[in-house]
Amino acid sequence: MIVSLLTLVLFSNSVTALPADTSPAHGFLHRRCGTVSQFYNQKQSDWQSHNVDQWLSSWISNHSSDISNNPYGFAGAFGNWAIGNPDWSCRDDGSSSSCDLDPCDNRVLNSLGDDIRPAYYVLESINRLHSYFMGMSQSFSTSSIGASLKKESWSTTFYQPKNNDKTISTIREILNAVTAVVGVAIAFATAGAAPVVAASAAAMSTAVGAGMSAGSIQLQAEKDDTLEKDAQLGDVLGNIVVGSLKTFTAINNDLMAGKNYNNQGDITSYIKNGAFVDFGGVDKNGVIDVINAFLIGNAVNELWRQQKIFILGGGKCGDGEGIGSGPKDYSICRDGKAWYLYYWHEGNGDPFSAKQWGYVTMPPGADKLGQGDYKDVTIANVINSSIDSYNVAEYKYDASKAQERVKEAIEGAWRNPGYQGTSWEGTFTIPVCDVSGAVGQNWEGKEYILQEYDANARPVWCGPICSNDWDKTSRFINAANMGGFKSPKHFCLEDGIAIHY
Repeated sequence: MIVSLLTLVLFSNSVTALPADTSPAHGFLHRRCGTVSQFYNQKQSDWQSHNVDQWLSSWISNHSSDISNNPYGFAGAFGNWAIGNPDWSCRDDGSSSSCDLDPCDNRVLNSLGDDIRPAYYVLESINRLHSYFMGMSQSFSTSSIGASLKKESWSTTFYQPKNNDKTISTIREILNAVTAVVGVAIAFATAGAAPVVAASAAAMSTAVGAGMSAGSIQLQAEKDDTLEKDAQLGDVLGNIVVGSLKTFTAINNDLMAGKNYNNQGDITSYIKNGAFVDFGGVDKNGVIDVINAFLIGNAVNELWRQQKIFILGGGKCGDGEGIGSGPKDYSICRDGKAWYLYYWHEGNGDPFSAKQWGYVTMPPGADKLGQGDYKDVTIANVINSSIDSYNVAEYKYDASKAQERVKEAIEGAWRNPGYQGTSWEGTFTIPVCDVSGAVGQNWEGKEYILQEYDANARPVWCGPICSNDWDKTSRFINAANMGGFKSPKHFCLEDGIAIHY
């Protein structure tokens, strides 16, 4: 899930300057640079209006042998032809000058006649695409990524153990392993800045697909149910960070050589329509903030999905419809409907205790969200993301669906997941149940379907509470880890009511 979800995360706004400034000065310097200076301050519309895609396609066809014979492939052949530099590799190989570009007064470039403009635009696009990949890698060459995860308390804040410490210890071990990976600055990204996504959806979709090829951590599972269950968290977080730096290096180097990376397209797929001709660079701090937020969001989701945590709602905001009322501080009003976040704390099993059946309260750690290390993850984010996930795939929003939806969002240019933040669908997949179908029904105890948080509060679900549908209600019960859990139907069974979940 996180793969896509973090995949989806790096569409943050990017506005920093490129290492090399090719903007013209006025007067003498502008004139000294030659004809190419007429085409400075290029925009994507310039690329498109001058049919540079077609021009580049023709250039590649006409220079295929040059590309094949140059040790650096496409970039080397184009650099040799356009600026007289056969070593213009634009590789990520430790060199800081492999993709330097200074078109001012370049005799080769200025002698190309009608080809000066498209050649210059392609040079800029290659240079800026290279700077994008380098910038993303550098964004994660810092221990600041995951800094908010480097706390032992983090692994216990959002998980309530049942009866033993081993469960918590196992989770802590997984989190520590993942945090260590994040700490060594392995980069994860799929695409660039929000403006690029908006203007060149197809090109950015190609980048998303390539980025989704990042590797993952393979945890050595112990032979016990606790670790097998809790290792999901390590798998998810591992998918974000492992192999990403190598992936960016590989993508950059393959594209610059003229190769098709992982069947996602060659360099023309990335720079078409002028996607990178005026790319402003990578806002490294912004990228780190976005990734940290998504790391936390997805990790919290994984921890909560292992517990009896769920969302009820669908009735009108303010309640008063005869199906109870929910906790206002852990709710949202969306399109006129109220939605509430719950955690069913299991009882102690003591038949002489009022708490034997458990009670509903806030999920573990929910009061920490929206502040401090968790400031970019709020209760509203949790509920909105989960509702969107539910609307797309009910209780089956998995990693495959997440990747599919990220690509659809970028390709269709209808959403920028990274800019939206942790309310983006799939960040949270807390099971959702629309109980509005209970309004007007003659169900036993329906006034207790929704409950405020209270140590004595136990909802009563004697009907098909989810959309007035037994099958959907049963799917919800299982998704919320309440299969075989008798508490919500205890009173119903005592009264002889047939319950089908």
